[in-house]
Amino acid sequence: MSLKLALDTLALKPVPRFARTEYSLEYHQAVPPGAVVTGADPAAAPRALYAKWDLDFLWTTEDGLRGDWAKFGRCTNMGHAEYAADGSDLHQATQSPFQDPEEVWAFDAVTEYGLPTMAEQVAAYEAWLGEKRRNFPDQLCPGGYYKTIVSGAIQAFGWDLLLEAAADRDRMEAVFDGFFRRTQFHMNAWAQTSAEAIIQHDDFVWTAGAFMRPDYYRAVIIPRYAELWKPLKRAGKKVLFCADGDFREFAADIVAAGADGLIFEPVMDFAEMTAKYGRTTVLVGSAVDCRDLTFGKWETVRASIDRSLELARTCRAVILATGNHLPANIPAPMLEQYRAYLEQHRQR
Repeated sequence: MSLKLALDTLALKPVPRFARTEYSLEYHQAVPPGAVVTGADPAAAPRALYAKWDLDFLWTTEDGLRGDWAKFGRCTNMGHAEYAADGSDLHQATQSPFQDPEEVWAFDAVTEYGLPTMAEQVAAYEAWLGEKRRNFPDQLCPGGYYKTIVSGAIQAFGWDLLLEAAADRDRMEAVFDGFFRRTQFHMNAWAQTSAEAIIQHDDFVWTAGAFMRPDYYRAVIIPRYAELWKPLKRAGKKVLFCADGDFREFAADIVAAGADGLIFEPVMDFAEMTAKYGRTTVLVGSAVDCRDLTFGKWETVRASIDRSLELARTCRAVILATGNHLPANIPAPMLEQYRAYLEQHRQR
């Protein structure tokens, strides 16, 4: 594990081995997330886990002092599926506080949830970064924001009303602009911190790709990403764009808008991504699918790792990861084989 390796990777510098991250690895630690360990360092268990897995980069975002929108205004709880081994992350959906598209079109995210002062938010972000760095000194802990434009709308309205309201392109643009302005505040704040890199998360597509017309993304959504990233770029930050689903149709637009890296799931064909962006852009992912780790055979997983490494060696900068995540029900022997095999073979 190496903070320097992660930073060199983001800078497109030569490195002796591929950088590494994983998502939801905490499901597999001896002390589960959120457990109270009296008199002990609460970061000790994940720190040991990240050391065992030789991680160089951690996926981290922080939505700010008013990030829990339910405390400040209306938002929709769509529920959460059971991933943790003890089912502690399962919760049921509740009824949306929005009744129809008219209420969506009248909504302004900045007015609804409010914002702290810029000085308060910058100080809070810097304190958050300091704690992350103290807890995990051997990994790069980027700043970031989760509820960006489309993800913000999903969080506020839920999928059903979002889709209904998005049918009126002009009226919905004003709503998206509210989430953009709220996100812009946080990007301006992150730009004033010591964070080396920022993750901009926005689940703006589905597994099948775009759910709005492609020209609408290019006219309304992606230009706003470019505006979000201007203060970060001026401050010398690296910008990593992250989304679930298949955004290959827009990957070139996102890179042109200023993203230094792309974080993606296996639904984004790794061979295509390395061929198109491997010489210019940091790629965070691989050809390994968690469904193979969970339900498949080791031979299938090993072949996916080998393919990932072969393709990664054609690129300037790759951070290897299983790009959906590592759920709690992956069999322990399979998980250990995956960890050990990558550890042995991830040299450049």
